[in-house]
Amino acid sequence: MNYFKYKDGELHAEDVRIRELAEKYGTPLYVYSAKTLQRHFKAFDSAFEGINHLICYSVKANSNLSILNLLKQEGSGVDIVSGGELFRALRAGIDPKKIVYSGVGKSVAEIQEALFAGILMFNVESEQELERISKVAVEFGFEAQVSLRINPDVDPKTHPYIATGLKKSKFGIPMDQALPIYVKARDLPGVNPVGIDCHIGSQLTTIEPFLESIERLKKLHGQLAEKGIMIKYLDLGGGLGITYDEEEPPHPREFGEALKKALAGMDLTLILEPGRVIAGNAGILVTQVEYIKQGSTKDFVIVDAGMNDLIRPSLYGSFHRIAEVEPKGRPSRKVDVVGPICESGDFLAQDRELPQVQPGELLAVHSAGAYGFVMSSQYNSRPRAAEILVDGATSRVIRKREQYQTLVALEEDALEK
Repeated sequence: MNYFKYKDGELHAEDVRIRELAEKYGTPLYVYSAKTLQRHFKAFDSAFEGINHLICYSVKANSNLSILNLLKQEGSGVDIVSGGELFRALRAGIDPKKIVYSGVGKSVAEIQEALFAGILMFNVESEQELERISKVAVEFGFEAQVSLRINPDVDPKTHPYIATGLKKSKFGIPMDQALPIYVKARDLPGVNPVGIDCHIGSQLTTIEPFLESIERLKKLHGQLAEKGIMIKYLDLGGGLGITYDEEEPPHPREFGEALKKALAGMDLTLILEPGRVIAGNAGILVTQVEYIKQGSTKDFVIVDAGMNDLIRPSLYGSFHRIAEVEPKGRPSRKVDVVGPICESGDFLAQDRELPQVQPGELLAVHSAGAYGFVMSSQYNSRPRAAEILVDGATSRVIRKREQYQTLVALEEDALEK
């Protein structure tokens, strides 16, 4: 459930009119609902009541400081994948002991930053990374808690770009290599292997791939115990899907019950890293229609938001529902919704049935709260959109719209006068 609803013929974010926000802050515009974020977090967290668990929101889904702070107030930790995300998490007030650090390419500097911050655990993705963490930890007098990210070779049945647990994936350590690397971690100075990590992909719409992964990890857990390696944490990552179109992903409650049953009898703290399922349907992208163009084979609705604002349709062929902010009850026609970017791949929707909108009207691109603004760019020298957080009847800017001066601010010092 989300709090983007029509009232008196107009789309609202909670109790605020979307048209009012567009008039005040301009378009393209990202709008988030605080109540939706809170509701989604509570629904996910409560699904694991009765077992030791820690919810670590995946920062890469939406890294705005105000959203991180809001989730921190709900009790969330975070999963990070870069030094920049660590910086954001700490700036937002996240407890370092609730931070897990994933990612295949951690630099020496990033490892140092995390050690000095005192994070809970590194999710290690390769043997060389393990050796690097050991070396850096010894150099600065730390003992780093580590978990090995295991690649269980489970097909998540999702888009290939967001499937991460197959043999051909760059992520994780193959299951058949895990045991000797754990033994090495046990014997290396400066590291303490305390966890098993596994993340098989994103936008999963069935529970079975998770359960298949658990069965393989339970076998590894037993083998580690035989080697005297006592695991305290099982990190199952994120990946639970949301509804963009006609998907019917399991409810977090159903997901939680299945995982609790599969893990019964294991004395572990379960870590989960939800991102999309928390933020995805908590945000929309508001865009204004600029032109209607009749082509020789199809018609185009040209809007002021482009692939630089929301790249998912171009990158993944992803579906985002697009709706009028103020429906007029007009007949629909099949169109491409495209942006102003000078690329043929610049579209928000193709061959979409859409009411016959007119220039100046507003459209809402739904399910844009995750992997929307965070993947946006300044391509074609377009300033990035503002971000607005609505809470009840109030709204506030949580990221200012960039200006033309923003585009050149880091370049002007090198300009020859």
